[in-house]
Amino acid sequence: MTTNVTRRHILQAGTQTAAVLAAAQAMPGVFAAETSKPETVNLGLIGCGSIMNHHLKGLVSRKEAVSISWLCDVDSAQVDRTAKNMAGFQPKEAKRTAEFEDVLTDPDVDAVVVATPHHWHAPIAIAAMAAGKDVYLEKPISHVYDEGHAIIRAAKKYQRVVQQGSQMRNSPVTDRAGKLLADGVIGEIKIAKAWTAEMRNTVKPVADSAAPEQVNYDRWLGPAPKRPFNQHRFHGTWRMFRDYANGEIGDDGIHDIDMACWGLGVDSAPTQITARGSRMMLHGHASEYPDNMNVSWQFADGRLLIYENYPFTSYGIHGFDNGNIFYGTEGYMIFSRRGAFRVFLGPKSEPGPTEGDVRSERGYAEHMAEFLNAVRTRDLHTKARPEVAHRSCALVHLAEIAFRTEGRLDLDPATERFKDCDEANALLSKAYRDPYRLPSV
Repeated sequence: MTTNVTRRHILQAGTQTAAVLAAAQAMPGVFAAETSKPETVNLGLIGCGSIMNHHLKGLVSRKEAVSISWLCDVDSAQVDRTAKNMAGFQPKEAKRTAEFEDVLTDPDVDAVVVATPHHWHAPIAIAAMAAGKDVYLEKPISHVYDEGHAIIRAAKKYQRVVQQGSQMRNSPVTDRAGKLLADGVIGEIKIAKAWTAEMRNTVKPVADSAAPEQVNYDRWLGPAPKRPFNQHRFHGTWRMFRDYANGEIGDDGIHDIDMACWGLGVDSAPTQITARGSRMMLHGHASEYPDNMNVSWQFADGRLLIYENYPFTSYGIHGFDNGNIFYGTEGYMIFSRRGAFRVFLGPKSEPGPTEGDVRSERGYAEHMAEFLNAVRTRDLHTKARPEVAHRSCALVHLAEIAFRTEGRLDLDPATERFKDCDEANALLSKAYRDPYRLPSV
């Protein structure tokens, strides 16, 4: 290795971030002439769980012009499983590590795909950008509100490509629906509604236990509070706990909230948030989150965005388990990320343009292709760039804060701080456990 960038440098915050960048700039190739990027993009994969394997299988099956340089996960068993999905893809095996810093200090790595639990998203992404890497970052890009702004600042400072994993932004069906909306097929859109309507099962609490031998559990916790190992606070079900995740609304719901932002044309923070939730069905559930939520965000011009989450239906809403409705002055559009939309016009809801249910049009290939092409061309204006991603992630965080505090909150969209609620403002950020602090930007 030809540089002094170390794990300690990357983990330390504040002025150490500048030191990381300075050392990274000395790496051969990291900041070489960006217009001469090779066709093959060298990737490091950080977080080898289910969604990462979905991405990897897609890259392999499409024979994308990428080389997988690293597989990184704190659980070596997950690395082993992921490596099997690369069989025959490239002549050289990917290097393996439990420490993401090994990936970031490799001068040959052009970009990273980050698919860790949410609490690790911002720390890894910002450190990666400081080390000269472009970042495909799974949703939500932030675990708490203020991390979104930190990622925006880092992307601008280091001139890095960042793409949130909101693949419907690049789905062909989204493009077709978007053209209709832009042409005014339903008039001026005043309200957008998003929903998650899927059956969920009760997960009963279990006792704490020893962490698996192959897992670096302290590193899995990272910036989260120190806690004994618990199977539910680990693979898969970590989503039920605030230390690591953002509940249903920030896991599945963020996809549909992002599409609601897209359809409504959200370009600012809201002025008012109301949030209600309860334990409706899943009694005895181990989750720290309600099993249902009903949230509304009002914007300065009076437009509304609504999210509804139901754990008790297999029939969905309007035939879709996940979807949106855009209400306009001339009609409305039912839109689903399952690959369909239906338009209804006028006072009699006459059928308008319609697309069928085509689950193959989920946008994964197109979204990754946009990211890889941006890495090659240095086009920072991707469809799910940080400024766009933060607008939808922000709604998740604001909803959670409203639910946990007063139920209804007023926000100043200019300062992005709550009016007359110190308790709510304190939840816009969080404490980070040493030494896994958020790098300063």
